[in-house]
Amino acid sequence: MVIASNSRTKRPGFLVGRRPGPAAQLLLALGGALAIALAVVGPARLIAQIEGDRGIPPLANSDDIQVTGIAVDVTGKDADDARTQGWKLAQKKAWEKLGGPEMSVEQIDAMVSAVVIESEQIGPRRYKARLGVIFDKAKAGQFVGRAEGGAASRSAPLLVIPVLYSGGVRQVFEVQGPWQRAWANFQAAASPIDYVRPTGAGGESLILNAGQPGRRSRLWWRTVLGQFEAADVLIPVARLERQWPGGPVRGTFTARYGPDNTFLESFTLTADDDSKVPAMLDAAIVRVDRIYRRALAEGRLTPDPTIQSGELAFDQALDALRRKLLPGGPVAPAESSAPSPAEAPSPSPSPSGETQSVATITVQFASPDASAVDSALAAVRGAPGVQGAAPTSLAIGGTSVMRVTVAGGIDALAASLRAQGWQVSSNGGVLRISR
Repeated sequence: MVIASNSRTKRPGFLVGRRPGPAAQLLLALGGALAIALAVVGPARLIAQIEGDRGIPPLANSDDIQVTGIAVDVTGKDADDARTQGWKLAQKKAWEKLGGPEMSVEQIDAMVSAVVIESEQIGPRRYKARLGVIFDKAKAGQFVGRAEGGAASRSAPLLVIPVLYSGGVRQVFEVQGPWQRAWANFQAAASPIDYVRPTGAGGESLILNAGQPGRRSRLWWRTVLGQFEAADVLIPVARLERQWPGGPVRGTFTARYGPDNTFLESFTLTADDDSKVPAMLDAAIVRVDRIYRRALAEGRLTPDPTIQSGELAFDQALDALRRKLLPGGPVAPAESSAPSPAEAPSPSPSPSGETQSVATITVQFASPDASAVDSALAAVRGAPGVQGAAPTSLAIGGTSVMRVTVAGGIDALAASLRAQGWQVSSNGGVLRISR
């Protein structure tokens, strides 16, 4: 883990009579824990925990949509005809595997950019092969890669922590496990989920361990997610149970998300023996991806505001708790820059003289480049009733997130953006805008 520090010289907080803030306390705690670990186990043993061949670099997602492992076994008038029929069948199966709408073979063939031969056997009238099909994303992307329900937007960057239970041991990146390898090999180009997949090498095995999903500290999560430039976390869990040595392997897979390790769905699959486990894990990831797609469409994968809003949400919650426990009593001043009740946004009068409530809304927008970010921010800030708009997650080439304080509610903001020529959709209190 690399910790960057400010190059400017500053006096330590304790010399000027200030109490360290939560972030400083976290860094002090980490430094103290490291010092204790060095004193107890020694430098050699601590270094040994991050050395070794345990990282698996994830495959880079290509611009095209690739489907692999399509098995075909067909016959024809001759060898060439059988091969042609086999390729057409593979294209149709690959399209169905992507979840594309029903189309003719000719329409599907027009979107195919290449067929990859993984293995094949050609006879006088028979063709048996295992093929991969690559679709042109510019042509096929409008039909696939959507969240269920028709939403074509992409999620914010989400960190993946694949937890594996096997042989009574719980692990993530401590060794090169099969669950980590399956996620590293997953081709996510057709998914609307922006997966951030760590390699698991070096210090990542210490930070992203099996105990991390059980932590609830937002300060800790903010530090971890900041290192990987992610907005939130996904926790796919696999539990492998072997019935007897060399026998069937039963896998229980659970999709979880968020800093509170929230449960989504669970399912089971079975492999005949250990040699079939990799194929079972690949099939499991496809189903887990579908679960996360549905959650995205339902608005459940919106980044947790308590992580992205810095210390402001924490200070506001603490202030509310003080007021509840000490009604009418003295309230201790907050150490951060949280606004006081007098400084908090007040309801704004509408043109008709009626008071409008002020709401905080999450807005997701496509950000292929920096100019797109500036354009989206300018459009939202220029909408009537908007009192403030600030990005909470920037993902150049993906989907960024901003928090907007607006008088009049989400419907008024959506109508204003539509009037500016933006395409606007709303789901679960979250606006998604695009050009």
